[in-house]
Amino acid sequence: MIKVQADDFNIANEIDELKQNHQDLGAIVSFTGVVRGGSGDQKITSMVLEHYPGMTERELAAIETKARARWHLIDCLIIHRYGILVPGDNIVMVVTISKHRNDAFQAASFLMDFLKTNAPFWKKELNAEAQGSWVKEKQEDREATKSWHSTDKRKKDQQ
Repeated sequence: MIKVQADDFNIANEIDELKQNHQDLGAIVSFTGVVRGGSGDQKITSMVLEHYPGMTERELAAIETKARARWHLIDCLIIHRYGILVPGDNIVMVVTISKHRNDAFQAASFLMDFLKTNAPFWKKELNAEAQGSWVKEKQEDREATKSWHSTDKRKKDQQ
């Protein structure tokens, strides 16, 4: 399930709602990302998240489809917010449900890595002087995503 929304979400309620429909689950893994306040001279007062409606949902659905094809998931949820957020606000939540913990952990990690690099969101951090800077993609995030591709290649080579 994909949700792209301006409104905040309740972590416990989202997990409870997702698991209500599944009696055969053995593992639930969740990750919630929040707005950081920055450090030192780089205090962040707010973050603006922008996206293209329609395109964003399609890309998130494609990422979810890849995870479902790769691991034995009973269900999963991706929530990503947009709009103006302040430090401590929830930004993103990923929940994976499976019969076994390894599938749930691996799928959640995969989803977050691909959300960081492939999801069409643009983030601008603002400071107390209302000066802002667009958040640039981090090399470590790109490398994490690449590592999943090399895992795919190893699996194909073993077949």
